[in-house]
Amino acid sequence: MAGKFNAKQALKQNAMLIALIFVMIFFDTIIRAGGRGSLFDPGNITNLIRQNAYVVVLATGMLLCILTGGNIDLSVGSIVCLVGAIAGTMIVSLHLNIYLAIVICLIAGLAIGAWQGFWIAYIRIPPFIVTLAGMLLWRGLALVVLNGLTLNPFPENYLRYFTSIIPGSGASQSAALTITLLVGAAASAVFIVTQVMSRARKIAKNYDAGSFPIYLAKLIVITAVIMALAFLLGSNKGFPVILITIAAVVLVYSYFTSKTVPGRYLYALGGNEKAAKMSGVNTNKMLFFAYANMGFLAGLTALMCVARFNSAAPTAGQNYELDAIAACFIGGASAYGGTGTVGGAVIGAVFMGVLNQGMSIVGIDSNWQLAVKGFVLLLAVVFDVVLKNKKRGA
Repeated sequence: MAGKFNAKQALKQNAMLIALIFVMIFFDTIIRAGGRGSLFDPGNITNLIRQNAYVVVLATGMLLCILTGGNIDLSVGSIVCLVGAIAGTMIVSLHLNIYLAIVICLIAGLAIGAWQGFWIAYIRIPPFIVTLAGMLLWRGLALVVLNGLTLNPFPENYLRYFTSIIPGSGASQSAALTITLLVGAAASAVFIVTQVMSRARKIAKNYDAGSFPIYLAKLIVITAVIMALAFLLGSNKGFPVILITIAAVVLVYSYFTSKTVPGRYLYALGGNEKAAKMSGVNTNKMLFFAYANMGFLAGLTALMCVARFNSAAPTAGQNYELDAIAACFIGGASAYGGTGTVGGAVIGAVFMGVLNQGMSIVGIDSNWQLAVKGFVLLLAVVFDVVLKNKKRGA
């Protein structure tokens, strides 16, 4: 059944999205006033995607860890560095087949995550301690593998899978715009169809389908954003191929967390582990999965990062874990676990990216940029805690 429109509830559910829109408009106004172009210049949008792809992927994996009870993984930046070092050694130094190297790197990331997951899930060592130890261990091993050196350059046949533009630099501007708009239209059509089918199923089962005006506004706004993004990317030779990787990760994990039984188990584990265990949920297995999966996505991120920088460096991945954690909490994940969505994590990642890029274009000192990001993260967690306390007191 369709629910009644509740403005207060709608505002709470979309608070960070509204905040993101205001932040983008704010920075665009300042950038235009300073004669520095626009935040929405096609080149800036392309750079925003490329520079923050790693945050989206890591935040998606970090969300699963946070869902299990507010747990985090402090080691992901070091895993990125170590897997990147392995990739550099195999591809640059040993000239190994790139496809075999990619598979080995993904398996290495998965193995590291499984190692940490074992201690956390089955030995029950606190995740903070295990991943803090991992942060030091994997960074140290990365330095050993690289011997303190930076490996570069990576071959072109590897870089094209992560840094190229579709339809390619040889295509005309009109062709690039046409292809990108067609891709945007197809993505919009898929989104609309899935949303309509989802609402129809809820109504057929007599579930609360939410307010129709909010539902319709969501369809219109998101479709408009997809088409606007397609137009901007098409105006800059096309869309980055890394966007396909991001979209695949987001879609797969959105479906997993919202439509599958194991995905719902993660929420149950974070909501009340004892109750979940008594209900038949293998909580150890789900906790192990969350951290093994985090390692796998960190391995994927490493492959993306070495391609972006065209090098495997000892300093790679520094503070990546903080960016991922901040994106999740800013996107609405609860510090207590059991609450959060992949879509919210993506919004949080974009929010962080817009803050970084906007402040950089305006020319704000890097030290102040760190202070602003820290303050925003604190506000997001305070908002979550205050909201939880109000619900408990109600």
